[in-house]
Amino acid sequence: MKEKYNALNSEFNLPSTTGPIIEAEVTKFKKTVDEIKSSGIDIGKDYDYTRGNLYSLIEKGQEALNGVLELAQETDSPRAYEVVGQILKSVSDTTDKLADLHKKMKDLDEDKSGPTNVTNALFVGSTSELSKLLKQQTDNNKKI
Repeated sequence: MKEKYNALNSEFNLPSTTGPIIEAEVTKFKKTVDEIKSSGIDIGKDYDYTRGNLYSLIEKGQEALNGVLELAQETDSPRAYEVVGQILKSVSDTTDKLADLHKKMKDLDEDKSGPTNVTNALFVGSTSELSKLLKQQTDNNKKI
């Protein structure tokens, strides 16, 4: 099998052993992902920063909307009303992004907490054996 790969490597002028190079790249990438997952403090800081920016953008958008709306009403300019529509869309998109941010953080928090105790019961046997077992359990409970 290696002979086939060596023949291909020589055909395409590649080094004969590419395994360690690929493994080194995968290990390097895996370490980076693990470092990102373990740094929960940075995620919280980024969340607060993003949330603050989104609130600021929404407030500024509302101020701009009020100003352009007054201008549009005074001048009856179609272009001014078009700008009002664009600002409305921009503000509504930003509020959607804020809601998405909250949902993503909630999902991240749920991933961290996970189930603490999972109990599964499994019975392997026929239905008649299960019936006998259940009957035994009920008889034992009645005696107690």
